[in-house]
Amino acid sequence: MKKIPMVDLGAQYKYLKKDIFKRWEKLCDSTSFILGKEVSEFEREYAEWAGTKYAVGVSSGTSALHLALEAVGVKGKKVITTPFTFIATCEAVVQAGAEVVWADIDDKSYTIDPVEIEKKIDEDTACILPVHIYGYPADMDKINKIADKHNLSVIEDCAQAHGAKYKGKKVGTMSDVAGFSFFPGKNLGAYGDAGGITTDDKEKAELIKRLRAHGSSKKYHHTELGYNYRLDALQAAVLRVKLKYIDEWNEARRENVEIYNEALKDTPLTLPRVSENIEHVYHQYSVLAPDRDKLQDKLGRDNIATGIHYPIPVHLQPSFKYMGHKKGDFPVAERISESCISLPIYPELKSSQIEYIADKIIEFYV
Repeated sequence: MKKIPMVDLGAQYKYLKKDIFKRWEKLCDSTSFILGKEVSEFEREYAEWAGTKYAVGVSSGTSALHLALEAVGVKGKKVITTPFTFIATCEAVVQAGAEVVWADIDDKSYTIDPVEIEKKIDEDTACILPVHIYGYPADMDKINKIADKHNLSVIEDCAQAHGAKYKGKKVGTMSDVAGFSFFPGKNLGAYGDAGGITTDDKEKAELIKRLRAHGSSKKYHHTELGYNYRLDALQAAVLRVKLKYIDEWNEARRENVEIYNEALKDTPLTLPRVSENIEHVYHQYSVLAPDRDKLQDKLGRDNIATGIHYPIPVHLQPSFKYMGHKKGDFPVAERISESCISLPIYPELKSSQIEYIADKIIEFYV
């Protein structure tokens, strides 16, 4: 079997190539490379698709979270988030001048546990930052109830969850501000770094637009000290083409997951949680596997790419050593990190490839 990658960006590119180059050619003819119509049109289309009043394009998912945190005002305060996430979630908190406070995760959804959140709140807490991990939404009803009770802001990290729904509501619509990543491998990916922010708050949207462009809404007039976090117009052009297909692609992912789940149901793997109230978009198809590292080695020899999302919880990363945490502080996150493995998942993945992967996993455990 030819090597099966974690994600096949080449297959998607071949399908979209003509449309993307046509849009790029038009953009290059206009020479409007920084912000401009391509970005503003993407923002309008993305807000309409996401179900919010405003969307703002920025340079990355990390800058999206940073600006979202700046917009709600967390400097000198504490932000409660999950240790089971990509480090950018927590980097953004520090970049915004706040202190990271971690709460452990639920052992079924791998999202932040609302019970643990409430234990961490004190007079310096300003914000809760849940992560919709792997494309599975966090428990937003409980999180928002806690936030309302303690007068806290909520920011959703939607980097892995474009189009996911919680009780019929799309992620990015259930908080003060939400951040998205359009990194190439995401369900909606650019051809380089890119990110976006959604909100229904006009003042916050306008502030974020200024902050992404050096604190300016008018050339050479700077009302705040800001950043160079603008969305590249070339990336906006790619995203406008891809946005038309995101719902179709997410459905293809779910169909592939049904094949996986049926093929792997009798193995020792713990498969992703399925809930009637959740519309998962499976940015990752991550399972818990006994002898994870040995399984990964075997699949590699069988030409099957895999990933580990994430091998080290953020509280145990060397960059956060100064926080003074040790192994055992967040046992659920640590246990999941030690056994999780992500299998190939993308819309173009063939059923025959999934069956091959499943056969090799069954072969390992026999």
